[in-house]
Order: sequence, then C-alpha cells, then structure tokens
Amino acid sequence: MKREDPVVAMAQDAPFVGRPLERVEDAALLTGRGRYGDDLGIKPGTLHAAVLRSPHGHAILKGIDTTAAEAARGVRAVLIGEDVRRWSQSFVVGVKEPMEHWSLAVDRVRYVGEPVAVVVAEDRYLAEDAVDLIRVDYEPLPAVVEIETAIAADAPVLHPAVGTNIVSDRSFRYGDPEAAFADAPHRVSLTVHYPRNSCTPMEGGVVIAEHLPGDEGYEVTSNFMGPFSLHAVIALALKVPGARLRHKVPRDSGGSFGVKQSVFPYVVLMCLASRKAGAPVKWVEDRLEHLAGATSATGRLATIEAAVESDGRITALSFDQFDDVGGYLRAPEPATFYRMHGCLTGAYAVRNLRVRNRVVLTNKTPAGLVRGFGGPQVYFALERLVQRISVVLGLDPLDVYRRNFVPPQAFPYRAAAGALLDSGDYPAALALAVREGGFAELQQRRDAARAEGRLYGIGFAAIVEPSISNMGYITTVLTAVQRAKAGPKNGAIASATVSIDLLGSVSVVVASAPAGQGHMTVCAQVVADAFGLRPEQIVTNVDFDTQKDAWSVAAGNYSSRFAGAVAGTVHLAAVKLRDKLARIAAHQFGLAADEIAFAGGKVFPRSAPERAIPFARAASSAHWAPALLPEGETLGLRETVFWSPEPLAAPDAEDHVNTSAAYGFAFDICAVEVDRATGRVRIDRYVTAHDAGKILNPALADGQIRGAFAQGLGAALMEEFRYADDGGFLSGTFADYLVPTTCEVPDPVILHMETPSPFTPLGAKGLGEGNNMSTPACVANAVADALSTLGDISDLRLPLTPAKVMALIGFDDPAPSKPRERAPEPAAAAGGGRALTATGTTEIGASPEAVFRVLLDPAALTKVIPGCHALQPIGENRYRADVTVGVGLVKARYEAEISLSELDPPRSLRLTGAGLSALGSARGSGRVTLEAIPNGTRLSYDYRAEVSGKVAAVGSRMLEGAARVVLGQLFEQLGRQAGGAAPKPVSWWDRLLRLLGVNK
Repeated sequence: MKREDPVVAMAQDAPFVGRPLERVEDAALLTGRGRYGDDLGIKPGTLHAAVLRSPHGHAILKGIDTTAAEAARGVRAVLIGEDVRRWSQSFVVGVKEPMEHWSLAVDRVRYVGEPVAVVVAEDRYLAEDAVDLIRVDYEPLPAVVEIETAIAADAPVLHPAVGTNIVSDRSFRYGDPEAAFADAPHRVSLTVHYPRNSCTPMEGGVVIAEHLPGDEGYEVTSNFMGPFSLHAVIALALKVPGARLRHKVPRDSGGSFGVKQSVFPYVVLMCLASRKAGAPVKWVEDRLEHLAGATSATGRLATIEAAVESDGRITALSFDQFDDVGGYLRAPEPATFYRMHGCLTGAYAVRNLRVRNRVVLTNKTPAGLVRGFGGPQVYFALERLVQRISVVLGLDPLDVYRRNFVPPQAFPYRAAAGALLDSGDYPAALALAVREGGFAELQQRRDAARAEGRLYGIGFAAIVEPSISNMGYITTVLTAVQRAKAGPKNGAIASATVSIDLLGSVSVVVASAPAGQGHMTVCAQVVADAFGLRPEQIVTNVDFDTQKDAWSVAAGNYSSRFAGAVAGTVHLAAVKLRDKLARIAAHQFGLAADEIAFAGGKVFPRSAPERAIPFARAASSAHWAPALLPEGETLGLRETVFWSPEPLAAPDAEDHVNTSAAYGFAFDICAVEVDRATGRVRIDRYVTAHDAGKILNPALADGQIRGAFAQGLGAALMEEFRYADDGGFLSGTFADYLVPTTCEVPDPVILHMETPSPFTPLGAKGLGEGNNMSTPACVANAVADALSTLGDISDLRLPLTPAKVMALIGFDDPAPSKPRERAPEPAAAAGGGRALTATGTTEIGASPEAVFRVLLDPAALTKVIPGCHALQPIGENRYRADVTVGVGLVKARYEAEISLSELDPPRSLRLTGAGLSALGSARGSGRVTLEAIPNGTRLSYDYRAEVSGKVAAVGSRMLEGAARVVLGQLFEQLGRQAGGAAPKPVSWWDRLLRLLGVNK
C-alpha cells in the first residue's frame, strides 16, 4: 500500500479558518488554572484598598473626618478629594461644557455609589473596617432620576457650572424629511422607553497600581478592556505623559461585555492611592460595588415617527431622543448615541431622516459601554415602529420588511446618515429564517392557541450589526466648526505581531485582551493557514503591555472588532512574514518567491514537492546564517502590521459619518405564549439568522450568539436597575436585579449565511452583539402580538415582567378576605426618596399620661428605641443617638438625631429621626396619637421613612417588613417602660369579632 505524502495530506486538511475547532483556552480555564486579575502574584508589601461610597444620590460634601480611620490598625493611608485635586485633574469630557468629573467626589456627590474616599491597609478586611470609621458631613440635595424630571425647567441642576442637565443638544437632517412627511398618506409614531440595565460578568474589576516616584510615573495591571483612547484619558487625569503610564492586562478576564470599560476611573484612583501610601495598592471590586457603582446601559426616551406609503414603504424617519448618561458624561459617552448614528435607518432603504439627540444628566451611575451599546436603544424603537406600521396599516409584517429592505444589488449601500453597508442579502436572510425556522408551524400553533383562548404571539426583528467602530464617530456630537478646530479623527487601527524563533516556533501578539471569546484559538487557525502548520503549533500571547506591545488609539476588545479587525490584521502580518520566508527559501531553492508553497509543516517548490524541507529548517537560516539571506532582505523573522479600514473617514461637514467598517445582519423570529393568569412570558421558539460575513470558527460564533441571546432575553424580561426618587439604588443583589440562568434561556435556532465583507482582510464581520440588539425588540413584538387579541398594545416597557404584563392584560382584584384597619397611602418622604410607610394601631397596658412620660424621658426612651446604645440630649426634646439597625444580612450603626415635636400631651406628638452610617443614610418622621381605653391606651401611628445606600441596595425587598418589625419592637418596649406590660397584639379573630360587633 502506497504511503500518503504528509505534505499532500496536510494540504487537504487546510484551511482551518471556517472550521469549528475546540478552544485551546479551555484546558486551563476548565481546570482552574486561568490567570485572572486576582490570581496574579503581587509584590511584597502590596497594600489593599477599600472604597467609601456615597449613600446619597445628590448631596454637597461639607466635610470629611478620617481621623479614626487613619488611626485604625493596619491602615497606611486614606485618600480623599483634597489629594485627588493635588495630584490629578478631572477627566476630559466629550462635549464642550465646564463639567468636572474626578476619580473621587470633591465638592458634591451625584449618584449613590460614587467614590468619596479610599482606605489603604495591610489587608482588605482592615481596610473595610476602617471605611466604617470615616465620617462624612453631607448636605442632601433634591435628586432627579428620570429623564422627564431632569429636563424640566425647575429641575435641580447636577453641575451648577453647566447650568442645565441637558449637556448636548444636536439636530441632524438628511435628505428632505419635511417633504416626505408632508406627502405621506400615513404617519405612524411611537414613544418608547429603554431602561437602564447592564451585564454582570463573573469577575469584577481588578486594579493593581504602583506609583514610581523616580520618574513620577505609574505601573498598573488591570482587567480593563482597553487601552484604546482611554489610556490617554487616564494619563491626562494623572498628569503624566502616556509613556509614563504602563498598563498591563492579564491573559484571562472573567467576562466584560463592555462594562469593564468602567474600570478606568479606578485605575486613576488606585494610582493616587499608591502615591499617598508609598506602596503598591490592589483593589478588587465586589458584587455590590459592581452593581451600584460600575456602569449601566444608557437609558433612552425616544419618540420615533415614520412617513409611510399605503403599502408599508417607509419614506422618512424622525428620531427625537434623550439619553440618560447618569451623574457625569464619562468617556467615551455619548458613544451610545453616535455609534449607531450612521446606520439609524437600520436595514431599510430610507433616504430621508431627521434626528434630535439630547444628552441628559441624572442622579444615577454614569452610563457606558454595555454589550451592543447604542444598538438595543435604537432597534427597540425602530423595530417596535415597524411592528406598529404593520398593525396600523393592517399589513403582513414580513411584507413590510421585504418592501423596505436595502436590495441585494445595492451593496455597498450608503445609508442616509453616512454608514456604508458593506455587503448583504437581507431578503435571503429573512427567507432562511422563515424556511428553516419553521415559521409556518409557528403560525399554526398561534392559530390553535388563540382558538382555545390562549395568548400566543409571533414577533420579528431585523437589525444591522455594526463592527469595527470608526474612532471618529464620537466627534459627531460636535458641530462641524468644532470638529474642524479640534482636527479630524477617524479610522480603527488594529495591530498584530507574528514572529518565528530560531527553532521554527510561531508566536502571535495582538492588542486585544480577550474576555472569553477565544482569541487564542482563532489567531492560531488564521496563522496556521498562512504557514501550512497546524493550529496547535501556534502560540498566541494575549497578555497586553502598553510599553512593550504594538498598539494604537483603537486597540482593545470592544465593538465586535476581533474577527474583522484583529484576526484580519493577524492574517496580514502572517502573510507578510510568510512572503518574507518564501523569499528566503526561494533563494535557497534557486527559484522565484511565488513558486514556494507551505503545507504539512514543510516548505517546498510547487513544482517539486519532493524537495520539501521542514518548516523549522527553512526558518532557522534567517537566525543562524544571516549572511546567506538574499541581497536586500532585512534581518529577523518578525512582522508587525497596523491596519485601518479605508472606508472609515471623519464626519463630513454635513454630519455624514460611516460609523463602522463592517455591518452584519440578523433577522429574528420569536414565538411566545403569555400566561393569562400570571403574566409570565414563555418563549416557545426563538429563531435567529445571521450574516456575519466569513465565519472564522462556527463553534465560537454560535457561542457568541447564545451569550448575546441570553443577555438580550434578560433585558427583555428581567433586568433593570431601579432607583428611588432620591437616587437611592434598589438593585444591589441578584435577588433584586434578576439575570437569566440556563433554566430560563431556551436554546435558540441559529442559522447562518455568509456574504463576505469587501472591507476586512478575511471578509469577516462581528456577531457578538447582534442578539443584544435584536432580542429585546423581537420579544416585545411577540408579546404585543400575543396581547393583540385583547386590544391594541403600543406602549411596552422593558423588562416585560409578569407584573407589567398583567397590567396590560388587566384583571379585577378580588374582594379582600379580611378588612384592613387603615390602608397605607404611598407617598414620598420629605427628601423625595423611597418611602417606607407603616400605619396601624396597638394597645398598651398603661395610661396615655404614662406613655407620654416615657417618650419625654431620655433614659426610658433609650430603652424603647430598638438598637439604641446611647441617647445624649442636645436640646429640648432633641437627642443624639447611637443606633444599630439591621435589614436582612446587612447591619449598620447609625449616628442619628432624634427629636420630638408637635407635642400635645398626653394626646399626640411627632417623632422624627435622621441618621448616617458607612452603609447609608436613613430618615423618617411619624405621627403618634394616644387614646385612652378601658385597659390602657390605644396608640395609633402613621410613620414614613426612607433608607439609602448599601442598606437599601441589598435589602430593598425586605425594607417594608423590617420597618414593621422595628416598629413592633418599639411599641413593645414602650408598653413595658410605661406600664410594665407588653402591648396586646390584635389578632385576626379579634378584628373579625369587632367587625361583626361581637364583644368578647
């Protein structure tokens, strides 16, 4: 039997690109040998940091006392705003407004969770303990947490120097939208709200920073997803040249999904903490810090309108949009607005467009990059509008899609606002989803369910997915005059280095720190194809170091840029090095370079494969015998390539901008059933068809799609950051901020088609964010269709929780099973915050006079107030108290002030209290009335309180119950102090007898 030539056999195995190879990363990750930020070794003497955060949504910082914290065991330094002002400057802002944002609050706090001080100690436990000893004097201010409130004429202004909460207001016009609206037979409009939500990576932020006093520089290791342009932002804030800020990123990161962009302010903060402590400092973000203080998707209020022909063709679109960016416009915002600006018309051939964008500040966490940023907000409005067009005009929604899609022959297609859609066949993708996704069967299921009175619906969404962001898109927030003054900005530079050592080993270095996507696997596939090797012969280094590795302004892992830009640049570097090696080998073979082939781990003349030599031998001569190199050939086998897509120009004078280099496409179908009794939405089937150009590794592509689908489903049905009216954060645990698990996420039907991009080296486009953009709108459209049998549903607000869906379905409350003595009235407390109401009565075995005496006696009152350690008089009927209050697992010790007022002895009084602890603030006020009864006193109370900070963030679900428990304890102790007997509880049986007029 003839033995097969290994060169031929290996050539038949190629190419590896396009094959679903297993990830080379998994061997380490699945055996617990990953190298995450918190796994890395640290220098001896490294200290640990804990951050004191604001419990208030909005307050003036009147003073801070760190004396006790600085004296605590193991504490080396406490960093405060004065230090930050001395050693750094405020972050640059993307708009021309006098807004200051420092790494620590210096004058006022503008969101719950804003850093106020940093304690540096010998270990994290000591640092956390010392944080509790810091005393901050806050003057609470009215807060604004909703866009509608923030833009009101009388709204509290977050930044007095700016003078308004609207920090950017830009209008755009493309084509002739006014004429199109005037001529259209139909105008369909919709107002939508996109909520604040986020992604929750397994690993929080990690920063290890060291101040280098010799050259006044800093060395940092963090799991930041950059460095991109924010390296310059950090260096400017630290007042050092970029070369004196060495930033390293570990090999592994436990997810990012965009939110690890928010690590960069803590890089500055820990650098300054290291400077003050005189030692390296390490900080690891905990889960509450991440939820409350990291970042969130930008909330959006949008009114969108379409001019529509009778057959459903859209001739013009109008967007009027407000983005809620939180307490500060933090770089790179307002990226969420402008990343999608060039492709606001989505997959549709609409030539007339008008847009108004307003950036709004609120007392919430600063917004930032969350997977798909900008896309979920745009497509929730646009795709809900397309569904509304089909409903209003009585058309088949699929026909509306087909009539409006950019036609296949039009690519590359220049959209109205400037996006150059590179390639695609949108009708074919729709047909693929309908055919392979079983749409006809879903229609039959819907018909059968509705015949039985069940609520079943089908929704659709079509989205264009941008990838490889144009670094100039963010400048669209500026006017053309402002852009001209600042200079043009554009491009999406990616870099990669490929080298061969003296034993023929090939290594790759990329300027993109992965967060689970499989960079090492795909890079190995790409390089193996270039050199005729196997992927396991390629070593990819994804550790990153700004002082050693090649990088530029766009470097980093964001905006789905890996497949198209980074892997494409790896291909260019590998081909460039292969061509050099071919020239060297051709010189040895006495041939032209284009006659040299690489396959099966060998190098050989195409016409004479029997003359093949091992790859390692061909590569070694460049190292061992440089004198034998062809004349004019440069030394070394190492090539670094920088690449930027040609179509990415700066915004023009008319504000046209091609916001990304490549644009994928996804068409989704979602079938849901809504439980009429509970409002629960069940996904019956989800179909998602993707065109992402050339697929480099189908297994990894499907993994990205499944992950984005899970997050998109969470945004559709569960996830929302909730805030109290005073800015208090109420979503501090996974019991309050719900995220989907494998139990709630069905396996989607994933379909692929490929129309390679003409603008990327491998023809690849991004697909890791698509379902974050499409799924929320698709699910909402399906729910709207399911509820259409009950009436026309237009205003759907995410997340579609059972409670929200039941409000849309409508139901009649049954008669109460037992009467209530008094119904508590929901109302805001004095500060406008989350009001906890407690109203009721209790009986005390003592006279009203005895009860009143207890309330006016400091010694007795100390025993009455639950958790009160001491009560010190500071005025008439005013006391300073030391009180411990617990909610669930969170217990806080408050310095409180308690006062009695509106005294009408022995009939009534008002009890008021306000306190502050390291875990938050609390205030409350209640009216207490006393009525004589035969056996003592009937005490009635109407008490309202508000709690903020960590206590509210992790215990918001338990606060009402906790308030009742605390009041119960208070009145029990009051009874004992006044008459020696506990209050007699009123049982449900007693209440029933009283209702029936029966005396026991």
